[in-house]
Amino acid sequence: MLQWDKDDCAAVGLVKIDLLGLGMLTALHLGVDLIARHHGVAVDLATIPQEPEVYDMLCKADSVGVFQVESRAQMATLPRLQPRCFYDLVVEVALIRPGPIQGNSVHPYLRRRAGREPVTYLHPLLRGCLEKTLGVPLFQEQLMQMAIDVAGFSGAEADQLRQAMGSKRSSERMDRLRSRLYSGMKERGITTDVADAIYAKLAAFANFGFPESHSVSFAYLVYSSAWLKLHHPAAFCAALLNAQPMGFWSPQTLVADARRHAVVVRRPDVSASAAGASLEPVAMSSSRQTSSPTPAVRLGLESVRTIGTEVAQRIAAGRPYTTMEDLARRAGLARAQLEALATAGALGGLSPEPSRREALWATGVVVEGIRPGTLPGVVTGATAPSLPAMTTLEETAADLWATGVSTGLHPVHFARPALDAIGAQRTADLADGQDGARVVVGGLVTHRQRPSTAGGTIFVNLEDETGMVNVICSQGVWARHRSVARTALALVVKGRLEKADGVVNLVAERLEALSLGAGPTPSSRDFR
Repeated sequence: MLQWDKDDCAAVGLVKIDLLGLGMLTALHLGVDLIARHHGVAVDLATIPQEPEVYDMLCKADSVGVFQVESRAQMATLPRLQPRCFYDLVVEVALIRPGPIQGNSVHPYLRRRAGREPVTYLHPLLRGCLEKTLGVPLFQEQLMQMAIDVAGFSGAEADQLRQAMGSKRSSERMDRLRSRLYSGMKERGITTDVADAIYAKLAAFANFGFPESHSVSFAYLVYSSAWLKLHHPAAFCAALLNAQPMGFWSPQTLVADARRHAVVVRRPDVSASAAGASLEPVAMSSSRQTSSPTPAVRLGLESVRTIGTEVAQRIAAGRPYTTMEDLARRAGLARAQLEALATAGALGGLSPEPSRREALWATGVVVEGIRPGTLPGVVTGATAPSLPAMTTLEETAADLWATGVSTGLHPVHFARPALDAIGAQRTADLADGQDGARVVVGGLVTHRQRPSTAGGTIFVNLEDETGMVNVICSQGVWARHRSVARTALALVVKGRLEKADGVVNLVAERLEALSLGAGPTPSSRDFR
């Protein structure tokens, strides 16, 4: 490894190798291991079959947690593209990139894919390199071949063009190649507007055009993660939780999505949890027995604040524990750690079985009673008086504070009566609404995005107990409600429903803060 500039390395003939670390590779590995451990099935991702059901799921944008196609923009594209084979995924990966977006390739491709626009070429010489992508350039390799076909570039010159497209100083280098490109096109009778249009396509890819070889590799991870999500949703969820931080969605959203797919998710427990998320059998009635029931996900002890991986492993390795004193003494827990476990409801399996309030009451006495030099079993006064149990709302607030994840009711559930009173719809019901209808929706803010390619438009994702919806905020709406829009953890949005090609958006007209009453809620993931 060298600290030299990569372009200088290339100039002296050194081979540059980029090493890319992907969290999804870890998640897939963990998922396969969980399946083998729980089901006794060895999954080989190199040989998983191509199945229509996987593509059916992706066509519906049911892709939370799926590699590369879980973002807002990708989820809005999947129903339009309707991927039905592996190469469609290769295209999907490359399509939602700054290069194709700025080169005006996205919408023409989607219209041609849907048969609403004829496949045309800027010049007949481009048919050979663009036919497989319906006349729309998507990949770096295509741009290189375009230069060869329309301007007579040599392979070395095309490679210089590729380097220019991938360089931070690509605009300057592209300008130096412009004269060569135009002269080559002129020799082949390509001039005026057509030449300008071809150059514009090439220049657009100077900003993050994607190589087809990369897209193929990424597409296989798309399919593998989608296959895992479809066939083993519990293992998929647990693997994603254990691979954090990664991906587009928070653990709260990943868990909420898994629960909407009938996965049981259980809170951490010192008597049952591993350090990370794990799988457990689900007890089922005889009338509902299946050959391979979906297991439950047990949250790991490391998900509890202040615990961390090392302490979580120490707790798991030291089981069984009899009392809070036994746990605190042998696991070496500080008061804050014991309080966090109590708040998370992770001490219920101890003797006597304490409620959360009883466990919290006893933590101070227990920690004070196990000072150095004291003997085990001599702590007194740790039995709490009769205390009222936490309400469901208080338990949800405690879960969110302790782990950031609610395994019970979704936080928006507690605001539903107020939302019903103002006529707010659930996000799952928006698909049945009419295009252009005025609606009201309330939910948690999971993301705020202002892409550089969106011309100032801000996108906000709202999540309620039934699903999610993408909210489109114009610059005017954002400026008018700037304070609430930027800071509220949950919003009520009034606006116009926008439906096209199976994609549902809400065009915001008014934004208001929504009070959930469930204590701490996960912060949104905001980025440009």
